[in-house]
Amino acid sequence: MAAWIWSLAISAITFLHILHQWRRSLKKKKKLPPGPKGLPIIGHIHLLGKNPHQDFHRLALKHGEIMHMRLGSLPIVVVSSPASAELVLKTHDAVFSDRPHYQSTTRLTYDHRDVIFAPYGPYWRNMRKLCTLELLSGLKIDEFQPMRRAELGLAVDSLKRAAGRGEVVDVSARVSGLVGDMNCLMVFGRKFDDRDLDERGFKAVIDETTRVAAQPNLGDYFPAVAPLDLQGLNRRVRKLSATFDGFLDRIIDDHVEKRVEKKMRSQDFVDIMMAIMESGEAGFDFDRRHIKAVLLDMLIGGIDTTATTVDWVMSELMRNPIVMKKLQKEIEEVVGSEQMVEKSHLSSLKYLDCIIKESLRLHPVAPLLAHAAHEDCKVAGFDIPNKTHVFVNVWAIGRDPNIWPDPETFCPDRFVRSNVDLRGRDFQLLPFGSGRRSCPGLLLGLTIVQSVVAQLVHCFDWELPDGMLPSQLDMSENYGMVVTRVKHLRAIPSYRLH
Repeated sequence: MAAWIWSLAISAITFLHILHQWRRSLKKKKKLPPGPKGLPIIGHIHLLGKNPHQDFHRLALKHGEIMHMRLGSLPIVVVSSPASAELVLKTHDAVFSDRPHYQSTTRLTYDHRDVIFAPYGPYWRNMRKLCTLELLSGLKIDEFQPMRRAELGLAVDSLKRAAGRGEVVDVSARVSGLVGDMNCLMVFGRKFDDRDLDERGFKAVIDETTRVAAQPNLGDYFPAVAPLDLQGLNRRVRKLSATFDGFLDRIIDDHVEKRVEKKMRSQDFVDIMMAIMESGEAGFDFDRRHIKAVLLDMLIGGIDTTATTVDWVMSELMRNPIVMKKLQKEIEEVVGSEQMVEKSHLSSLKYLDCIIKESLRLHPVAPLLAHAAHEDCKVAGFDIPNKTHVFVNVWAIGRDPNIWPDPETFCPDRFVRSNVDLRGRDFQLLPFGSGRRSCPGLLLGLTIVQSVVAQLVHCFDWELPDGMLPSQLDMSENYGMVVTRVKHLRAIPSYRLH
């Protein structure tokens, strides 16, 4: 049986190679961007390791800021400079407004019924508008402020007790739990125990999901062998999808059962989505699958990206004690030494903004912005064929020495007298993307990151365990749809408020 499968796979790959050569002969007149020399059949797959964003950066240094490659039968273009990013995300935004569709994301998002991976068009526009108005607008963010403040207070009290005992705290896990509780309260109307999703816990399952979804799948590059699932990735995705599906079904069923009780208090996001579905007034196809797809966006996108950003910021602050002290001084001058940081203080914490920008420059949680062309296009004199997947390497742009002096150094002061913003208008800093497919949760994400970092720094001093020096802190990356730390950040807090 195994021999038959491999024989079929080899035959399919051989056929694909012949087909590729034929297509290549038809496209000889096209002026594709430059790129490295590939191998027959596999193209450039062999040039990518466990951190593709870093490999793309290394290759772009040799082949240029707009680089063409081929992963099996899949053509891709990687852009690695602010100028080329602007061409893709602004000048030709309409052409590149679609998303690449892979086997993993197709299954996880209920055939792209979500917002992040939905094809560009009326459905996507309507769903994005709905999510923005009902959860991500400034008005909604302010409405949830008392809840976020209460959760921050509980987290500070817990850390204060740990500080009194001199405990080493898993900062990464604490931050993930705090952000997860905030997110679940906003979206689902309640918090969950860590094992309500799966015995491994929310963070472990979400981490596996973002890693599996980002892992190169031979079935995407060689469609003829996709049914064989040679890497077992599809089986893992099916299991993860079933885990999330069961969890989301339980949430929706619980909201249906408690509908009468909920009429006595404000509605959460699930209530609003259910009401729209049952009214039939959405103006487009809208059923339970759409609700679950969008809720999964909110669950994974809302927890993982925000918690990971806080994790990287706190890591850099512990590696740079002078910067930490400077931030503590700013917060004391604005807030005082006898109270917690409130949302009203955040706009006055200018150095905190600089620190977050600098952390996102070095550690963008989504290092590759993924887009897809839905028609032929010419960019900077190069032909970009329809269906080409285009990756904007934000990680590489943040390390361009022509833009950022001493780019590998964490230096928030570079932003003190700078007008560079991170909301998508300045293409040298694009942690949230730009254009039509920029992150709709930018405002909420930044608000939570600012609040959590300010509170942790204001309320506590932090010491690395076991006599570790700041320079010894491991900052290795673990690649996925969200790039996390390889090792959890661990430190000893000391309560510092009067």
